[in-house]
Amino acid sequence: MDFWVTEYQTPALGFSCKTRETLRVEQTPFQHLAVIETEQFGRMLLLDGMVMTTDKDEYVYHEMITNIALNSHPSPKQVLIIGGGDGGALREVVRHPLVEKGTLVEIDEKVIIAARDFFPDLACSFLDPKALVVVDDGIDYVKQHLNTFDIILIDSTEPVGPAVELFSQNFYQSCFDALKEDGMLVVQSESPFYNADVIKMAYGGIKQVFPLTKLYLASIPTYPSGLWSFTVGSKKHDPEQVKNVNKYNLKYYTQEVHRAAFGLPQFVKNIIEQDE
Repeated sequence: MDFWVTEYQTPALGFSCKTRETLRVEQTPFQHLAVIETEQFGRMLLLDGMVMTTDKDEYVYHEMITNIALNSHPSPKQVLIIGGGDGGALREVVRHPLVEKGTLVEIDEKVIIAARDFFPDLACSFLDPKALVVVDDGIDYVKQHLNTFDIILIDSTEPVGPAVELFSQNFYQSCFDALKEDGMLVVQSESPFYNADVIKMAYGGIKQVFPLTKLYLASIPTYPSGLWSFTVGSKKHDPEQVKNVNKYNLKYYTQEVHRAAFGLPQFVKNIIEQDE
């Protein structure tokens, strides 16, 4: 008998994958965690029933949440990641030649453990000499580190459970205060097709705090609708302008993709222009 796992992306739509094996299921202090082996995407991590990452397409999300800021900030030496306990964003941060230290702050240690046990291509970042992994509340951590970071990346789940406050204007203000005078903030801001309200929340909140706010897109097969958005707030540097050239091979990100990611379809422009 075939076994399928379904993520209900909206009340009327589900995304199903045929599953070979269930590798781990547990209720952590913060959320329901599952790791499964799928036929199409390899190993898959789910939190509260939502797909977080898979073997086959993880590189798109992790390269795009990191490299836009890493390559438009002229000196991204100190980078903070809030969430991202699978280690994928940290991997991209510490491999960048200009980064001196990448700090990952994850509230749920069980996510880190699952990554170490089942996703070695992501968890390899935990052992990098430039990496610092902290199990803590990211909201509190940001408040305790003023004027410290060149870039802050918010690699969170959607705004439910422990991630709700990560989409608040108060939190964006805390990030602004934790950034240096030319710092940049990047948040994942969900699907333009299904989560326009989240985009408005993120874009509108960041725009109230940062002098420069822009939205960019990437195509991620296992995320709702396949079209995903990121919102960047910058104190000084234009995130569309590529200042650093990658000298290592990536699978999705290129300088051309960097620039093109900010070319928005009209329906996406309409979402954020309501906050202009």
